Amino acid sequence: MNILAFSFLVGFGSFCAGFLGALTGLGGGVVIVPLLTIVFGVDIHYAIGASLVSVIATSSGAAAAYVREGYSNIRIGMFLEVATTLGALAGAYLAALVHPNAISIIFGSVLLLSAYFSSRKHEDESSNGPADALATRLRMDSNYPTPQGLRSYHVHHVPAGFAMMVLAGILSGLLGIGSGAFKVLAMDQVMRIPFKVSTTTSNFMIGVTAAASAGVYFHRGYIDPGLSMPVMLGVLLGSILGARVLVVARTGILRLVFGLVIVTLALEMIFKGFGVRFF
Repeated sequence: MNILAFSFLVGFGSFCAGFLGALTGLGGGVVIVPLLTIVFGVDIHYAIGASLVSVIATSSGAAAAYVREGYSNIRIGMFLEVATTLGALAGAYLAALVHPNAISIIFGSVLLLSAYFSSRKHEDESSNGPADALATRLRMDSNYPTPQGLRSYHVHHVPAGFAMMVLAGILSGLLGIGSGAFKVLAMDQVMRIPFKVSTTTSNFMIGVTAAASAGVYFHRGYIDPGLSMPVMLGVLLGSILGARVLVVARTGILRLVFGLVIVTLALEMIFKGFGVRFF
């Protein structure tokens, strides 16, 4: 296979990953690493580097829109980015120390958990009870738009949410994913922030988290422009199209198909780590 054909196939696969990822909220980045390592035989460290570049590109485009519409909470995002950035740097350094087979097993396990969290139904309701003292001091309480007008909410358990963000950052740096499902879990379930605010603020944070660990991968030579460029363009275009289709299409079947693909890729990554291949 020549370089042109390889780039075209990688770009097309990344486009499909970005398109389907936008319909589920997981993002195309979770598919990129299994796609490159299983289908195209790319070394997992180079696959992670390319995935991080795609995460930065897709997050940057969507984050601006969410901030403009008033969903993202900038104060929460900037505060929690300290935790995710520290975790991402630690995860990126760990990637050079952890055996590739162990990374495959961890990646597959995280993929299964991400698919599970994204499939759960969420009620977008504001939390009750008094605000956390630290949240009040940092002025994290805010509001977000709803069809009935602005709805206010309080933020709770800030230290616990901060600790979970460190773990999310480690997974992002180690595996080359945005780890959005774990960020949303921390904000939605632990800090009791409304789900729409959690998802949009997570998207705002993902690009910064990925950029921190991408610098480490770039320094080690794991970001190949010839591989990262078609991946980035494919995921970006696919996610843009998927976001538009999501507004008008009934995506139940597509979500089911994508869920099955995610589970298959996760199991393949896990068994690959143990030296067993499905395909």
